[in-house]
Amino acid sequence: MGEERFGEFVRVRRHGDGGHVAELVLDRPKAMNAVSTEMARSLGGACAALGEDRDVRVVVLTSTHERAFCVGADLKERNSFTDDDLRRQRPVTRGAYTGVLELPVPTVAAVHGFALGGGYELALACDVIVADPTAVVGLPEVSVGVIPGGGGTQLLPRRVGAARAAELIFTARRVEAGEARELGLVDVLVEEGRDREEALLLAARIAANSPVGLRAAKRALRLGHGLDLRAGLEVEDAAWRTTAFSGDRAEGVAAFNEKRAARWPGE
Repeated sequence: MGEERFGEFVRVRRHGDGGHVAELVLDRPKAMNAVSTEMARSLGGACAALGEDRDVRVVVLTSTHERAFCVGADLKERNSFTDDDLRRQRPVTRGAYTGVLELPVPTVAAVHGFALGGGYELALACDVIVADPTAVVGLPEVSVGVIPGGGGTQLLPRRVGAARAAELIFTARRVEAGEARELGLVDVLVEEGRDREEALLLAARIAANSPVGLRAAKRALRLGHGLDLRAGLEVEDAAWRTTAFSGDRAEGVAAFNEKRAARWPGE
């Protein structure tokens, strides 16, 4: 398992043969992973590198803090900002959230403790959220005079519907793990302390599949969401065509017929 640092607060670890599972680690424990300008820049850089790495099949987003996934924007840093400072920071912080959202491979968030504001938006940017019973999620931005700006107003209603998202955003309330699972704010609830391990196990199961298929399936899911059925089916057909004539498709069919594990060429 290799490891690479992106600045002071972000690490990338590789897991499994071939390093097909990449763990994207939030590592600013002294601030409960509050997203500062420097951390946002590092996170965006790490995502750009992972997105270009054809060996990566799944990314798992984790935290080194025992009691928090991420508490959102670094409000202590912002307390000293002028309006111009905030304007200059905006594309940097936005790049961190879109960096996670636009990763071309499946993504899994491993959440424990607080995942609030921008912290929960980082989880929302992932395809699947695994949480343990200590998780507390929410988008409290209106309570400090702003709105969710890391994708929350768009991603949350896509998960739970417009009315439920409105209630959660307008009230700024925090939601504990059990209710979060019931409402669909998280997807998988696991035993306490096992969010990272279970997320990595899920990632390993995903990574065993065709890398061409995984990327095409994610593209179809993301691009087709919100389109009318006819347009969505065209998106699916285009994604299908990228797999149908690939080396992965040929290998997958051969492995099935020969009753053996596939050896994916990844092209």
